[in-house]
Order: sequence, then structure tokens, then C-alpha cells
Amino acid sequence: MPNKVQPVRQPSIAPIPETVRVYGENMPISLEAMLMAFSESLGLKAFGPDALGDGLHIKRPEDFYLRAVANIAVGDGPGKDVPDANERELALFMQARRHLPKTVFDAEKWKAICGPYWKKVVYILNRGGRFEEYSHVYEGNHVKNAYGKLLNMYQEKTASNKYSGTGRSMPGIAVYLPQRNYKGDTLDDMSKGYDLHLITNRTVTQTKSRTTTNYWLKPIMPENGIIINKIDAERLGLGADDRVKVVSSTNPSGEWDLKNGSKKSMIGRVIITEDIRPGVISFVLGFGHWATGATDMVIDGETIDGDPQRGTGIHANAAMWTDPSLRNNTCLLDPVGGSVSFYDTKVRLIKV
Repeated sequence: MPNKVQPVRQPSIAPIPETVRVYGENMPISLEAMLMAFSESLGLKAFGPDALGDGLHIKRPEDFYLRAVANIAVGDGPGKDVPDANERELALFMQARRHLPKTVFDAEKWKAICGPYWKKVVYILNRGGRFEEYSHVYEGNHVKNAYGKLLNMYQEKTASNKYSGTGRSMPGIAVYLPQRNYKGDTLDDMSKGYDLHLITNRTVTQTKSRTTTNYWLKPIMPENGIIINKIDAERLGLGADDRVKVVSSTNPSGEWDLKNGSKKSMIGRVIITEDIRPGVISFVLGFGHWATGATDMVIDGETIDGDPQRGTGIHANAAMWTDPSLRNNTCLLDPVGGSVSFYDTKVRLIKV
């Protein structure tokens, strides 16, 4: 007789945050737990027993969030509710949470919070939200759920100010303005001979410039490169891992001038992908250092050896346009908010 297979008990996997106790309930520490703890300590009525009415407590985060999901599930009126989850969906919902301790998921408490809407809440959560059929989105060429009110946008404070570069008043309403330099001239001439828009992006393992010092992240992505669509790579005769220099009309040499007698070329390897739009190239920020311990430093006569590994890859911000109507080291800017305006830089790639 074959041995009977015993079911394997799934271990409870607690979340990383420590557990705290608020309003007599154990839960992972969180922003919500902190706010409720303040309320409990100060005797406020926003949370706690009967916070939403008789018997409607907010003593745990799900006391609020599950009711919000129930509101979505019920809809705007009679006949607008979602179907109940069937038995198979209910079983799937429970199975997916079988590893969670009761401080995170207590099925009986969740059912009690949702009341008669429990199965509808499960229907929503299993799908990650409530979504309308795509066929219902449009009526002809117009969106079906259009905002049917008049929206007036006028900023008197903006309209009453003059832009210092031209002496003209700022527009107080929403208008389209092409990118311009400080004096108000268009930048069309700066694009001539440059066929690619340059943007930047980040990766989860190199979110800041200083993360190059975190060596345990390096094996995941040792070096960045120039991200380019396959169509552009074929047009330019570029193959994967070819090395290219990034140049622009305000930096035709494709170099960082470090102002210490040395320069660093903006050269990186080609990364071909379908994940970026043709006509656009990008590079992951956080690479291409010349400081942060990437090169030798002399401090009080003592040489601190640099690590070339910290300087791998490319940082091509120096190719971004500067304002030709100002000093050459001044970036283009948004005349209203004053923010840096790099978003329309056109560049060319030179194979090296």
C-alpha cells in the first residue's frame, strides 16, 4: 500500500516591520498604525471604537480600506455593483494569503468588516481594481465618461507678472509654448544635424549618484549604456556593445570639462531594445563617475586610491542643451516655475 501523502503546512511569513499594538489590535508598524496610535493617545475621535458610527470601528487599517473597496464594489447606484466572487475565486483569495499571519490577514475580521459585501470585495481585490470594458470607453470619437463641467483655468498672479527675458506679461491661461531660450527665441537651429532626443531614466539598483559605492548592487548591473531602439540602431549601423560618443549642438566635443585640467568623454556602450521609442535614446543615471572615489584624490598630501569600478558607464548630462542666449554653463529653464528644462535636447551618436 503506498504511503499516504501528508499535506505540507505553509509556514507563516511575517512582514519585515515589527508588530505594534494599537486600540488592542496587533498589526505591523505603518503610517496608519502611527496615526491611530496618536489618536488613541490623545483621545481623538477620528479613529477607534465607533469612529464611523455605532459598531463601525477604525481600529485597524483594513477597517478603513476594506470599506473603501466595498464602496467601489457597490458602485454608483442600484444595478451598478460588481458580481459576487464564486467559490473558486474565494478559494483562490484564501490560498494566496495562507502564508500571512493574523496580524496582517485575518479572514474572519475581514468578513466582519465587509459584511454582506464580502464576496464583492473579493471580486475586486482578485482583479486589482474595478475596470470598465474597453468597448464602453468611447462613443464615436469622444470618451464616454467625459468631464461635463466647464473648467476655467486662469491665474491672475501669473498673468500680472512680466517675464524678465522679454518684458512681456506671462499668459494667465493654459497655452502651448514651444521650448525657447531665455530671450524667447526658438531652438529650431539647435536641432539641425542632431536626430535623436536624449532623455534619462533610473534603475532600481542605482537610484542615486552615491549608490555606486554599494558594491553588492554591482553584479546586477555593472555598467549602464546608451539605450536605443532597434530601428535607430540599424539605421545608424550600430550593434550591441558598440561604443558611441554623445554630442549635441552645445557640446559638440562630447566631453565633460571637469575644470581641473582634465576632461571625461561621454562614451558608452550601445544597448539595443524595443523598450524605447524610435528617435529617443536614454541612459540610466548613477554611472560614469569621476568623483565619489572613482579616481585618486590627494588630501593633505596623502593619496587616496580611487576605484575605477565606480567610474564605469556613461553620464551624458553634459550633452543636454545649455542656453545659447546666456553663459554657456547655464541650462535652459522653465520661465514660470524656474525648473531645469532638458526635455527637448537633440543629440547625435558617433561610433568610436
